Order: sequence, then structure tokens, then C-alpha cells
Amino acid sequence: MRARGAAIAAFVALAPLFSSAVAAVGSQEVTAKLPYDCALPSGPQRVAVRIKATFPGRATSGEAIRPTAVTTTVELPAPAVADLAALKAATVVPETRLSLEVAQQGAKAQALWRGTGAAQPVAVPAEGPLTVTTSGEAPTVTAVADGDLTLTATDLGVDLALGTAEGAPAVPPSLTLACTLAKDADGHGLLVTVPVGPASHTPAPSGSPSPSGPTAPATERPRDPASPTGPGTPKGPTAPGAPAAPAPGDKGKSKGKSKAPKVGDARSGPAAGRPPAPRCVKENPTSQSLTGYITGYSNVTKLGGASLIPLSCVQIEQGPADFVPFPDGTFHIIQNSEGNLDHQGRKQTPPFTSTFLTFGFTPTTATMVLEQAGPMSVAADVLLDFSTGDNYATTYVRVPLVLRVLNAEVNGTRLDVGPSCRTAGPLSSPEPDPRAHPGPHLVMLGKGVIISGQPATGYQLSSGGPLTGEVTIPAFTGCGAGGEDLDRLLTASISGSGNYIKQMQGQTCSVAQPTEGECTEDRQPYVVPTPER
Repeated sequence: MRARGAAIAAFVALAPLFSSAVAAVGSQEVTAKLPYDCALPSGPQRVAVRIKATFPGRATSGEAIRPTAVTTTVELPAPAVADLAALKAATVVPETRLSLEVAQQGAKAQALWRGTGAAQPVAVPAEGPLTVTTSGEAPTVTAVADGDLTLTATDLGVDLALGTAEGAPAVPPSLTLACTLAKDADGHGLLVTVPVGPASHTPAPSGSPSPSGPTAPATERPRDPASPTGPGTPKGPTAPGAPAAPAPGDKGKSKGKSKAPKVGDARSGPAAGRPPAPRCVKENPTSQSLTGYITGYSNVTKLGGASLIPLSCVQIEQGPADFVPFPDGTFHIIQNSEGNLDHQGRKQTPPFTSTFLTFGFTPTTATMVLEQAGPMSVAADVLLDFSTGDNYATTYVRVPLVLRVLNAEVNGTRLDVGPSCRTAGPLSSPEPDPRAHPGPHLVMLGKGVIISGQPATGYQLSSGGPLTGEVTIPAFTGCGAGGEDLDRLLTASISGSGNYIKQMQGQTCSVAQPTEGECTEDRQPYVVPTPER
């Protein structure tokens, strides 16, 4: 069985290069064209989405199935292009987040396919549609029993990083589109059916996708969330591979629910494990302790480049969640938490190195750290919509950070910055509530949507996601040695306002109640995020 699983895995891995040869031994190259309704600044618009991926033609129970050659293409209509033009956006860099329902024998799990666009920004046309494509690794899916395994597309998030014709971030620097699968979509979003079990097992139903793409199922698939087996389940006779329906009077005599398929990490696999990450252990945790990793990029406008925010450990102590009625008649859940960076017991990031062209032509390399100069606060506000069951989360992360320069080289020559080279004060951001939060500090904003019965999208404290903001770098002080004052040189080269920052936070680990896939065996965060621009 292991040899057979290894052979299938090897064929699937070669699919992008030898698709025709692999198809001969049973791969499925799926192309699904699906309509989505997306919320745009000018109002909802119908958007055409094309999803491509390659799956094995058959799998065995317990075998990890990894979709390969995964791409998502989004065609934004002319009104969306007009919205981008109104925002003064000349280019976009796309990222996508496709939610999927993974189902087998009535048991379901959720998966998320993340895609990123090419490094080169896509030009926004003067009129007409705009097509953007993303690609990325998909998480593995493992069936825990024999029977057909289905993957069905549900919600889609599209993040567009907006740029000006000069290459600088636009204002606002990004636009996020929340998209839902149109109710009239053929097959209700069904992407693929993978038979699981021996080859002699009953074949997939006639409605299963063919190698050329998914087709509408032969039996009606009602979009009825109240259905016992959920949307996308055929009516009538039991589908092949599914457990037989209980006979009258047998209800409640089942030995138990079917186990849901297992969804792995996008980077997990037989030979890949958790990427290297700095130690992130919470000493003396409480029931409210969380740990997580952050990373990202920050623009340095004066130098025309971006600096990598290194992979860093964050420790968070959650505050109580309060149910609060607002004067406008809405209801909110308010939670205020505290946190800190942690690197070898110090409240700072690990050292990181960035290289820029100073004054446009001189290569300059600096090694720096961000040091926490005061408390980190995390203020979460979740608006509850009882009419739909949907929730909308807004989270502000505030922290005073000082940028310290450890060493520097200019055109290959070491520049002695001394032991105390740093910004004169903390980095600062525009503060939406200066009375409640005085003083200079970094402000980052995360927004998320929690739709009933679907995976959350955007940012939430526990599950992570993108946080964005704008930062001003203060003047430098204490830089230089041997009587040489380098403060003005560094201030003229680096300090200034309008530096866009995008931080990615990974899924947190609840230290007191560790969960598989969220925590390692020694209770460190399992998910290691990837920086995104």
C-alpha cells in the first residue's frame, strides 16, 4: 500500500511538467469557471473566476492528497476598473483566499487556498475588464475512510495592493473584495470528486468532474444549509461510497458520526515539515495565553525600497470578551488584550538586515532590531449581525517601537554607528483615537468577516491574517563613534513619513489548550506565516 501511495504521489508531483503522461495514469486536471458576487466600492458586481488544479484520479484512505498547479484567475468587470481609477490606482498586485469545503460521507472540513500574484504589478487599463491571476501551494487533504471525497469552492477574498504610476503605494494602499459564490453557479461550486479506495470500488457518480473540468451533477444539489448533509449533497439514492441511509426506526442507532477529512498545512508534506522559526514559548501560561508568529514588509519611502520584518514571536494575554449594546441598536463583542514581542527573553524582534540604494546609487546595508518601548495593546471589536448570523471584526494593534541600528556598510565599507544608534523616539502612525491613546506608537489595522458556517476571512486575533498601517520613522540619535556624528546622515537617508507596512500574523497557539495543527508538541505556534507585500 505504501509503495502504491508513493507512486501516486510521485506522479502528482510531476503533473505540471508531464501533464499528458500523468493523465494517462489517472490524474484529473480540473478547470472550474464560477460566477462570484463581489462587494466593490461602487456596489456589488458579478465577477468571473476560473480555478485550475490537478488532483489524483484515485486515492487510498490515509493518503495525503496534494492539489498541484493551483491557479485562481479573477476577471474584474469594467465597473471595478472604474473604481480602481477613482482610487488613483495605476497598478495592482493581487492575492486571493479561496475557501473550500472538503467532504466525505457527510462529514466536512474547511480548507483555504492562498494565492499570490507575480512580483511584477499588473497595469490597470483605462477601461474594460482587468484580469489577474494568482498561484500558490494548496494544503494537503487526507481521507480517513473509503468513499468519494469532494472539494467545493465557497467564499473568495481578493486583496489588491494598489500602486501609483510612479511605483509608490496608492492612498489607500490596498483594496479588499469580499466575494460569495453566486447562487446560480453550476454544481454549486463543486470542483472535483476523488474516489478513495481500491480500484474495484464503485465509480464516482455521473455528476463528478471530468478531466476537462467539473460538470453540473446529474442529481439536483440543493443549496440548503439546513440539509442534514449540507449543501451540495445529492438527493435521492445514497451516493456511491457514502454510508447507507438508516432504515425507518433505526435513527439514533448509528455507531457514530463519520470522521471529517483532515486538512494539512499548505507547506506540509512527506518531506517538508514546519519551516524553521525562532523559539516561541510562553513561560507560566494562563488559560488566556496565546503565542504566534508575525512577519511582513515595511516600505522605506526615501530609499525607494522595502525592508523585511523578520519572523518574530508575539506573546498575547487575552482580556475578557464583553457583550456591549451600542446606542445605534447594534451589538458588539469588545475584547482588549495585551502582548509583547519575545526574542531570547527580550521584547524585540530578532536582528534583521536590509540593503538599499542610498541617494539612488550607493548600496547601503544595515542590521537592525525593533525594540518594544512600551505596552502592546490589541483592541478587537466584533459587530454582530443577528439578521444574517454574520460578524464583522475590526482589530487595532498598537505598540511603541524604537528602531535600533546595530551596524552598517556603505558601498562595502563598514560604517561604525556605535553602540547606541537608534531613532530618537518610537515609530509613529496616524492614531484614530489620540485622546485614548496618546504618544507616538505604531498602529496597525486588521479587518475580518466571519460568515455563519464558513471559514473566517481577513484578520482575527486567534486565526491571524493581514494587518496594515502607515509609519513615520523619527530622526536618529546616538549614531557614530570616534567623534564622528552620523545622526544627520541616517536621518536624511531614512527618516520620514508615509511608509506603508503590511504584517502577516499566523494562526496562534492556545498554550493552555494546545490543538493539533495550531501548536507543536512543545506548545509553540505551528503555523509559520509568509511575508506579503
